[in-house]
Amino acid sequence: MGIFERYLSLWIALAILAGVGLGLFAEQPLMVIASLEYAHVNLVIAVLIWLMIYPMMVQVDFSAIKDVGKKPKGIVLTLVVNWLIKPFTMALLGWLFFKGIFADWVDPQTATEYIAGMILLGVAPCTAMVFVWSQLTKGDPNYTLVQVSINDVIMIFAFAPIAGFLLGMTDITVPWSTLTLSVVLYVVIPLITGAITRRALDRAGDLSRLDELLAKLKPWSIIGLLGTVALLFGFQADTILDNPQAMVLIAIPLLIQSYLIFAITYAMAKKLGLAHKIAAPACLIGTSNFFELAVAVAISLFGLHSGAALATVVGVLVEVPVMLSLVWFANRTRHWFHS
Repeated sequence: MGIFERYLSLWIALAILAGVGLGLFAEQPLMVIASLEYAHVNLVIAVLIWLMIYPMMVQVDFSAIKDVGKKPKGIVLTLVVNWLIKPFTMALLGWLFFKGIFADWVDPQTATEYIAGMILLGVAPCTAMVFVWSQLTKGDPNYTLVQVSINDVIMIFAFAPIAGFLLGMTDITVPWSTLTLSVVLYVVIPLITGAITRRALDRAGDLSRLDELLAKLKPWSIIGLLGTVALLFGFQADTILDNPQAMVLIAIPLLIQSYLIFAITYAMAKKLGLAHKIAAPACLIGTSNFFELAVAVAISLFGLHSGAALATVVGVLVEVPVMLSLVWFANRTRHWFHS
């Protein structure tokens, strides 16, 4: 793991501070950036998120899907957790905390937006960082590719319907055209573009050119992530400074969700008799989120300054330390599984 991945929480924290500084001292330029929209999609944020997503999609190897039938249990586990359990537990926890436990501390409209942001995180399983988590737990890289590839394909068709259903349950009017446009922009097109790029570079079965491209794209991916975080916190600067407890309130159910989902998935993996090199990545995929997509959709649906956008950005801040703690736990309990 490189220095960026190892200290990701630090870089994000610095980006947050820079963003809040921009919000305080560069309000006019931020307003200009916020005004650059088309069909409720901010163009600057869209470019930054594309910088993040494209390198991830290039790494997806669809040819690996043909091997899924050889070891189906790990695939079934991650699909059940990602699409039948995780979105609904996230919605339930959001509702429990912001319509119940924290109801006296957050106004109803803001609480609803926080829940929406949490739901968007819950419906988007991780795509890129899971390759790092898999490597740290000595997971099977080819099987991890299969898991990620299948989840990406399903996300194209399942993200919008599940997100729309759960958002509708929170009394939010769902603009389906915007939600669908976000999925097309941030999943379908990058996935197709990534597949075309990978095919063009891998015609002779030599991955060296692909590795070279990814090495060149990595700095831009980092810029995209940190730039997105800085801008989001810049747009949210007044809210954060006026109500810093909001970030703490959002983080609490997100932390509970992460450890709960991991515990459920880990227990199921052990019961299914999976090898650790398959079980660990499957559990980490289920626990982590495709926060780039969640941030993009939150901005598209609710706006740059919304509570939903803030909730997804807090998800970015929470995720890395949580995942590193779970990697440590998975490695410490390797003996629970057969090799």
